[in-house]
Amino acid sequence: MRKIIQARIYLGESYYVGECIDLPVVTQGKTLDEVTRNLKEAVALHLEGEDLAELDLEPEPSVLVSFELDTVANAKT
Repeated sequence: MRKIIQARIYLGESYYVGECIDLPVVTQGKTLDEVTRNLKEAVALHLEGEDLAELDLEPEPSVLVSFELDTVANAKT
């Protein structure tokens, strides 16, 4: 069973987007703090009432988030 739910955060057109890789969960926020809070809440709501063993998850799994940065060329401008 997995202890970790994987997700990624990237900058969309005008908001940060948080998207789970392991679950059908997507959310957004104006700031990184907001999108991480929203992602945590969205995952909790998605898992509420679910049998975590059926989803191959251990009780109280963690969320591991990867953050996508601009390319090096874009960062220099």
